[in-house]
Amino acid sequence: MATPSPKEFIEAALFASSPYALSYSDSKQKWLILRHLLSLLQEYPGFRPSTARFMHNDGTEVNLLCASGCVNVSNSTPPIPLNIWLHENYPQKAPLVFVLHDPMTPIHRHHPFVDTSGATSPPYILTWKYPPCYLSNLLHNLVQLFSHDHPFSSTPSTISFTHPSLVSRKEALDRLLGMLYYDIVALQASTSDEIEELSLLQEELNRRDRFTSTMISKMEQERKNLKEKASNWADETDRLVNWLRVNDRRPIMAMDAEDVEIEDAFEIDDKSRVRLDSSAADLAIEDVLYKLDKALEQEAVSFDSYIKQVRSLAREQFFHRALEMKVNGLKLNIPH
Repeated sequence: MATPSPKEFIEAALFASSPYALSYSDSKQKWLILRHLLSLLQEYPGFRPSTARFMHNDGTEVNLLCASGCVNVSNSTPPIPLNIWLHENYPQKAPLVFVLHDPMTPIHRHHPFVDTSGATSPPYILTWKYPPCYLSNLLHNLVQLFSHDHPFSSTPSTISFTHPSLVSRKEALDRLLGMLYYDIVALQASTSDEIEELSLLQEELNRRDRFTSTMISKMEQERKNLKEKASNWADETDRLVNWLRVNDRRPIMAMDAEDVEIEDAFEIDDKSRVRLDSSAADLAIEDVLYKLDKALEQEAVSFDSYIKQVRSLAREQFFHRALEMKVNGLKLNIPH
């Protein structure tokens, strides 16, 4: 049996009876669909008609005609397979166009007219009105769009037109919408990055705010503690001054007159003073000897100078220690 021609296939499908009947009810609509499909197949002979069940987004299932084929927009890009479904209310409703794809040739994520599922909604479909919109003109418009923005390539064509007479008004508007779409995508990306940076900055500022608040709280507590200590010290000072006034009137009067050292406010005899002075001198000489040892290690002084200073200081330290032992009533044993 010979394969039916496209015209015969479309006629048979349009005028078939149940259960193979399509969802086109009006006879005038069917003849119009036949004419428009044949015009499309004449201009694009690579397309073939078929029938299948189609499910709308609301879940409604219908039997529709579909034209399937590939369009080539340039020699450097892969062909674009399309399914064009004729809506059950065509031509009052625009056809439903889908770009067929597979994992090896995915649709790029930011295409202005094709989403990642393949559903295609160019301005020609969004502003569809019959007449003057026709099926073949739709496919011609898609070829023009895809020649500038291929659905399988993430880099739009940089070819530009310089004179209005070189393109139609609709094509110029389509290309303008595409450029605007990419500008919006770029703006959204930069805005998203800026928002992320500001969010990180806000998080850092909040962290610093918490740290600063904690430090201020600790400093306030420290200030309170210092005030309490200062008050306690003032009370202790008052008690000490009052005690001195009661127990030793003369030193306090001298202190009031700023005629005596602070040590004079405390009772100390000559023996204790000599012991204190000798012990202080001994410890001071020990510190100097330690510094001399460090200076010799670092070669800051010569060995001869070091020996000379050590001998002199050791002699002086000996006399201070002997005096301290004498004051303490101890006998100095000097080995022979």
